[in-house]
Amino acid sequence: MTTKRANWLFLTIILVHIGVVVLLTFAGDRISIDIIMNFLLSEGILMVPTLGFLLAFEWRVRQPAPAAYDPPTMPGVKRPFEAAAFHKVRISTLLMIALCTFLVMPLVAVLNALSMFFVENAMVALEGDIMDTPFPVMLFMIGIFGPFCEEFVFRGVIYRSYRRKQGYGNSVCYPNSRSGGIRAILLSALLFGLMHMNFNQMIYAFVMGIFLALLVEAAGSLWASVFCHMFFNSIEVVLMYVSGSIQGSSYGQAISETAAELTTQDLLAALSVYLIIASVTTPIAGCIVVWIAKNEGRQQAFASLFARRRIRQEATAEAGTPGYLLSIPLIVAIVLCFGYMSLEFFLYFL
Repeated sequence: MTTKRANWLFLTIILVHIGVVVLLTFAGDRISIDIIMNFLLSEGILMVPTLGFLLAFEWRVRQPAPAAYDPPTMPGVKRPFEAAAFHKVRISTLLMIALCTFLVMPLVAVLNALSMFFVENAMVALEGDIMDTPFPVMLFMIGIFGPFCEEFVFRGVIYRSYRRKQGYGNSVCYPNSRSGGIRAILLSALLFGLMHMNFNQMIYAFVMGIFLALLVEAAGSLWASVFCHMFFNSIEVVLMYVSGSIQGSSYGQAISETAAELTTQDLLAALSVYLIIASVTTPIAGCIVVWIAKNEGRQQAFASLFARRRIRQEATAEAGTPGYLLSIPLIVAIVLCFGYMSLEFFLYFL
């Protein structure tokens, strides 16, 4: 998919999201949605437009290529799911991704805590409904189904569209690999954060989006970010249910009473401890990502993200010219996201 189509896809997702919110706001008394339907609807807002775009623009017969660009294994038909790059990864890579996920959790906790000084924790509002739902159901919805959909859309389709840009087949036409790769990572991470439509999740989702895109580049497969996202969310679900069971006990009630007496200075002191931990664990996680690239034989491709060197392009009729990542549809979508979140922020404090 081209960059322009990826931008139109994101705008479509945002417009559908806003349309559904408006519909439920004015017809809320006639439409009853439980927590499961809420999650299904949220992921459907992502997947339905994405699959529609892929079926419309990616399902086509690939034209015969010149001999220089015609590898022996090139298929005759281009299928929509090829865009996501579900390639195999080593078991050792998956194990290191699990370790890496643990190491970035303190950083996410710090960013989440910092945002809560200004906005409400978005998951707290849903915690009661989540706890009333059986654990296996929520583990599947939040820990497996949701991450797969989000990774397929943002790292599998949108990010890869930005990396591929315009050119023949899957060739990349960046003037230099560092600026092109980094811009694609940052922009796709921003869109991933904005997709949550609240300032609390946007902040740490943006950072996680960067990390997940780096995993995809290091492993050369979308399964890397899918596994990391699933593992991260599953841990959060388990901790939520464990915390809920503890709070229901007398010991948990005592802890809650003690927490209610904590001052802002106490919270800042606890945040400082997490910040120190994150300052140690985050660089280690970065080193593991580099190791994953080496383990998958992609150290040169991964290093090209950060090495400023020009890529020669063949002067062929098929080779397209590089375009800008930003376009009018994407700018409109970003403005709509910030406008929606700002409106929700002010309505919360009214």
